[in-house]
This record gives sequence, structure tokens and C-alpha cells, in this order.
Amino acid sequence: MITSFTLIALGAAGGLVLVYLRARYFGFMAQRPADYADGTGQAFDLRMHLNGSMICEGVIYGPTGRVTSRFVADMEARWDGNRGVMKEHFRYDSGSEQHRQWTLILGNDGHIRATAPDLVGEGHGQQSGPTVQLRYRIRLDDDAGGHVLDTTDWMYLAPNGTIVNRSQFRKFGIKVAELVATMRRKEAPA
Repeated sequence: MITSFTLIALGAAGGLVLVYLRARYFGFMAQRPADYADGTGQAFDLRMHLNGSMICEGVIYGPTGRVTSRFVADMEARWDGNRGVMKEHFRYDSGSEQHRQWTLILGNDGHIRATAPDLVGEGHGQQSGPTVQLRYRIRLDDDAGGHVLDTTDWMYLAPNGTIVNRSQFRKFGIKVAELVATMRRKEAPA
């Protein structure tokens, strides 16, 4: 005889399996670099597309899916062979500013290693077709709680050279924020 407890346990287990399958095979986190390896169009090359003076514009969504912040950032990236340094200067709608300097090492196989002062350890990623994926752990400023978040960045190269960036930030596997931004070369003054 099946008890109500057994039915509830089976229902909960089935629900967990469905959540796992959705995350693994159908959501943002299910993407893999290999999914884009045979992509059409121009391949994303960090040394070419993430180089020089750039402007970045974007929004940050909080855990409820509402926009919690908007920003504009000036970026300057320079490469010496397979080693790049990218400096970022963010200006948020709150009036606050943030600076970050990335060091990027690009392997001949497209693998990426990344460091920055607010990263915990080293980030790792991969160029693949028209995309770049980067995963890292970032420590928020003390005024933002000082939390360490697991971050997954995906950058997608648009046909005109603009980079569309989507990032998710997770704590204990739960999405707590998402960033959507564009990055493009600054136009020379007229």
C-alpha cells in the first residue's frame, strides 16, 4: 500500500529531477563552448575584438528579475601576444564608481585564464566560434556585503563587431543577479 508520505517523497524527487534536467539541458547554465564551435560568421578572437578603447553599457538584474542598477563603463584593453590587460571604469546610476583591471592569458587552444584583484583564485574560460565563456569567483565590495559569488560570463560576437555580454552570479547555486551589457569600440572623435 502506498502511503501519502511515499507519494509526497516521489513527487518531490520527481520535481528535483525536472529542475536538474532543465538547468542541465535547457537553461543559461546548460550552454557549453562546444555548442558554438561550428558557429557561422566571424570567430571571436579576444585579441582582436576585446582590444583598444571600448564603451560598455548595461543593466544588472537582482534576484527578483527587476533592474537594480544601470551602468556605463570605459574599457581599455591592450595585448602583447597572448597576454592582455583590460582596465575597466564603471559609473553606476547610483553615482558610485568602480575600477577593475583584468589580466587575461589566451592559450593557443583558445583556453583563457583570467585574474583581477576582486577575483578569488583564477578564472577560466574558452573561446569557441563566435562566443567566449568565462567562469570565475568574484568577491563583492564590503558595501555590497563582501559576498563571494560564482560567476558565469558569456560573450557573444554580433555581426557588426559589438559584443553582447550576459553574466549570471550565483551563491550556493542560486541565481542572485544577472548582468546584460554591450561592449563596442569607441568611435574616434570627429
